[in-house]
Amino acid sequence: MLIRMNSETEMNIKRAKEEIKNCIEAYRLKDGHGEYVLPAVRQRPVLLMGPPGIGKTQIMEQIARECQVGLVSYTITHHTRQSAIGLPYIVEKEYGGRPCSVTEYTMSEIVAAIYDKMEETGLREGILFIDEINCVSETLAPMMLQFLQNKTFGSHRIPGGWIIVTAGNPPEYNKSVREFDIATLDRIKKIDVEADYAVWKEYAVMTDIHPAVTAYLEARPEHFYKIETTVDGKRFATPRGWEDLARFLEIYEKLGKTVDRDVIYQYIEHPGIAKDFANYLELYGKYKTDYQIERILSGKPDGEMIRRVAAASFDERFSVLSLILAHLNGKFREIWMKEQYLGLLKEELEKFRQMTTEAPRTENPDGADPAGLLKELAAGMNSRLEKKRTAGLTGKKEEYLMRDVSEKLEDYALAMEKEPLSSLQDGFLKARELFAAEVSEYESLSEEALRMLEHGFDFMEAAFSAGQEMVIFVTELNTNYYSVNFLRENRCERYYEYNKNLLFEDREKQLFNALQRTAEL
Repeated sequence: MLIRMNSETEMNIKRAKEEIKNCIEAYRLKDGHGEYVLPAVRQRPVLLMGPPGIGKTQIMEQIARECQVGLVSYTITHHTRQSAIGLPYIVEKEYGGRPCSVTEYTMSEIVAAIYDKMEETGLREGILFIDEINCVSETLAPMMLQFLQNKTFGSHRIPGGWIIVTAGNPPEYNKSVREFDIATLDRIKKIDVEADYAVWKEYAVMTDIHPAVTAYLEARPEHFYKIETTVDGKRFATPRGWEDLARFLEIYEKLGKTVDRDVIYQYIEHPGIAKDFANYLELYGKYKTDYQIERILSGKPDGEMIRRVAAASFDERFSVLSLILAHLNGKFREIWMKEQYLGLLKEELEKFRQMTTEAPRTENPDGADPAGLLKELAAGMNSRLEKKRTAGLTGKKEEYLMRDVSEKLEDYALAMEKEPLSSLQDGFLKARELFAAEVSEYESLSEEALRMLEHGFDFMEAAFSAGQEMVIFVTELNTNYYSVNFLRENRCERYYEYNKNLLFEDREKQLFNALQRTAEL
């Protein structure tokens, strides 16, 4: 089959994302005359081909935000021929001196949506993302081939500066798939994508996927993505299912409700895997209660707890280790968020400093309005946030961050309104004092996290010495984004000691294996 995936050319979703970003950067490059270096006719549409549920749609939202371009998304299977190419209408024209009635078409809903996005956001460049491109109905199939080849819907062309990205499923995953002919394939840039747990794990850490899910998949990575065809129909577990289940777990925990096998099966439609995870989740909750991770990381584990985990099965030891890492990573993430918050707040206060410095000095309290200036900065940030939100150029983390800084500026303004200030410069001194208190809070938070990490090492040494559990512990600290950021700024001697020893042992094993391979030649 022409569009069947080839294991030698498959990419994981992270690599595919980078390739699409590179492609967009290349297509947007302009020469000295403001013209695209690669003309529109040579800008091949991207076809992202991979199994369902691995995050093809999700990465397009990330790409649009990171490239700061517009995004218009459509699932083409939801469209009729009329909505895709427009409705026919009759116009009167004259050809060779003779009047004729000619059929023309209204603008496609999809093309119109691009112009609407441009008007709404002011973004002149963007991505048109068409999902399930190879699953269209028989009436739409010829039109979609024309779209890929000529970048038109009906008689209307995609606006210049808008890049076409499409996605589809290989035929082994969808019976309604239509194969593209060679003429079409020769006009597109095809990227085959495969499911990759290691890449998804990075994403899971950054987006705070429930630790029970990541711990389970770490122990059973073969359950991360599985599709089977049985006499009873399709059975499957996908990354999308795991993420949706993880979000639901978080909500149920807040509500004090229990997630049982029936609930899990609503997301993981593979009875065997759903049952296995249900059993694991029950044990995970039990270990969370029995081992009291807060006590461990506060340096107060009892001897019986240490003896029990040391003698436990690997699954139990691994679950306890996962709970410790999840708790630590939660603290590391909190510190990272505080860093981002302080960085953005400092930028706004630097603007405030410039405003107070440039303003004429006055000793008249009525003429000094530092609170008003801070409110202006807060309003400006809210305005920028609203524009970015409208354009779809902000994620939840950035949105919450900007909102928190805006609220803090309002708090600073309120504090200044409560005490008399003789000048704008005094206002800045007050803001600096308030900011220093924020920095002090951050430093205390970092010191607390460092103590927790030290207590974590205490427990690991007492329970497992330098065994495989310690190897996993240090490896996770090495690969987790938030822990790496924390350890870069906060020195933990035992981390560096274990890391050095483990790296040495790993290198030693690599050299031994290399020598062994050489001897076999």
